[in-house]
Parts: sequence; C-alpha cells; structure tokens
Amino acid sequence: MSKRMRQYAGILAALASYYLIHEGAHWLYAVTLGVFKQINVMALGIQIDVFRDRMTDTQLGLFCLAGPLATLLAGWVLTCLAGKICLLKSCVAKACCWYISIVLLVLDPLYLSILHHFVGGGDMNGIKLILPEMAVTGVAFILLLFHLYLLFKVLLPKYKAAFQ
Repeated sequence: MSKRMRQYAGILAALASYYLIHEGAHWLYAVTLGVFKQINVMALGIQIDVFRDRMTDTQLGLFCLAGPLATLLAGWVLTCLAGKICLLKSCVAKACCWYISIVLLVLDPLYLSILHHFVGGGDMNGIKLILPEMAVTGVAFILLLFHLYLLFKVLLPKYKAAFQ
C-alpha cells in the first residue's frame, strides 16, 4: 500500500476510533444510568442524546466528562505501547496507530482548552456543572501542551524510525 493510502487509512481509523471511544464512553455511562435517549447524527459527527430531566447536575457533569477521560486514557495507553506498535510488520497498522494517537491526545484537550469558546460548549456545558470552567480550561491547556510534547519528542521519533 502506498504512503498516501496508509495516511488516508490512518486518518479514517483515527476519526472512527475517536468517535467510538469518546461517544462510546458517553453512551456507556448513559446506558448505565438508564438515561440513554438516542444517537444523533450531525454534520460534524455523532452525539449521544440523553433524557436530561432524569439526571442530576452531577450525573450530567460526569456524563460529559466520560468522553474526554476515555480518549485521554486511550491516548496514554497508545503512547505507552508505542514501542511495541513500532515493531509491527504492518505499515498500515503503524500508520493507523500514529494517527489515532494524534487525535486521541490532541482533540479533547484542544476543544476543552480553546475551541469550546468558539464552537459552542458541548461537553464543557456539562463539565462546568461539577468543576470550575477556568480550572478545566487550564488543565486541558496544560494537557494539550504536554501531549504535543509527547507527540513531537517521544512518539514522532519512534514512528519515524519504524517507517524507515
């Protein structure tokens, strides 16, 4: 498979993995509480809808926090496994893991620290019911910087060497 095709496969795998992990965590929490309503397909992806009137503010806050925490955990797991992933023979699998790592480590911290101010509150609307918005924004920004450091100083050299 050509490099370009591996990149496309990696990007598609990253987007699918993000939605599966992030929205899957929301869905699992909602089902556990018995408040799952439906899955909404929207222009920018999917959204788990819940019966808000059956939830306390704390439950809604935890529901909104579940997605970012799941992607954070999954990104860290992929980071810890990068050495083993880079030993794989399959260039497609390595490319997919590289792009999935980027998306899982960057997307939610970027959204919670910066983008939520410009594109609607999303998860932050619920999270701020249980945690101060400025604190969440600050922690997310620090995580974003740390994750960018991990990507460029730890993961990128490993993956570059693995593809040569």
